[in-house]
Amino acid sequence: MSTNHFELNAVDRSADLQGKGASRRLRKQNLVPAIIYGGNAEPTAISIKLNELVKALEFEAFFSHILTITVDGEEHQAVIKDLQRHPAKGFPMHADFQRVVKGQKIHMNVPVHFVGREEAPGTAAAGVLSTLVSDIEVVCLPSQLPEYLEIDVSGMEIGDLFRLSDITLPEGVVIHELELEDGHDRTIVNMQPPTVEEIDEAADDVDADEVPATEQNDGTEENKDSE
Repeated sequence: MSTNHFELNAVDRSADLQGKGASRRLRKQNLVPAIIYGGNAEPTAISIKLNELVKALEFEAFFSHILTITVDGEEHQAVIKDLQRHPAKGFPMHADFQRVVKGQKIHMNVPVHFVGREEAPGTAAAGVLSTLVSDIEVVCLPSQLPEYLEIDVSGMEIGDLFRLSDITLPEGVVIHELELEDGHDRTIVNMQPPTVEEIDEAADDVDADEVPATEQNDGTEENKDSE
């Protein structure tokens, strides 16, 4: 499967194949219940082959790409909006897909990649690079959706930080949080000073009167007993 184009084959689920009981039966057949909603059409309940979905989920790009979902021969352009996994085994149990409409902006969380960590002056000075986000919500047209946002930290020294507004964005892409009236231009990565383990000097400066008598015994009592 190409990492820049994802296709899934699905089957339309009729009304009698919906509900908790029906979903359990589908999973026993190695099918994952899902739904496609949004756009100018009614929600469509579908099922996807488990192995096909698991294979697609191996790619980070799957979560930030326009997907082609073929339902009984009809193609739908969509993005994944929610994925429920088994709490213990981790396999997908249900997926929500949102239709995309040409010319209509979408909201998507895209991964953040931090590059240049080893080259940073702060790293050379034993500083600690602290990354505070793994993805960021952006707003853009479907055709402008980036696979990820890249943050170059190679020039960071101890005490430096990057905020949301410092990110270089592709054309047509904006950060949702910065568009809000009460949005906060928060820090997403900083270079912290090295952690220094403090030595308790007082522990080495102990008065002899504070040491129990048994620890002060130099062995003279044992010498007396042996005479």
